[in-house]
Amino acid sequence: MNNIWILAQTDSSDSSPGIISERVTSEEETTTGQADSNTPGQPTGRGPFGGGAQTQFIIIGVMLVMMYLILFRGPRKKQQQHKQMMQALSKNDRVQTIGGIIGTVVDIKDDEITLKIDESNNTKMKILRSAISRNMSKD
Repeated sequence: MNNIWILAQTDSSDSSPGIISERVTSEEETTTGQADSNTPGQPTGRGPFGGGAQTQFIIIGVMLVMMYLILFRGPRKKQQQHKQMMQALSKNDRVQTIGGIIGTVVDIKDDEITLKIDESNNTKMKILRSAISRNMSKD
């Protein structure tokens, strides 16, 4: 006997009896796992959005790719552009240093660049190549 019907009376002022039905699972269904798959309260193995473990791995993978693009690729691309700008420097280019000094390139050696800052006093300054922030004549 798989189903048991229980008749009970409700506590409300209505005197009509209420019917409560309850499904009782037998020991064979519990041990063999042949219980009804649509019964409420049974875990389905899916997340709140209906996806399984594969969906979660895909979402995590997409997040990792986006983190790589934001954290590593963006700054690396800026470094490459800065390096190309440094190698393209030539005499008479107007440049700005990272300190905000604006001058004209007079001489370029390996890692040293000589800037002419003031025309009237013929003021010159030697700086490192890495101290140039932008080339104003190319912009």
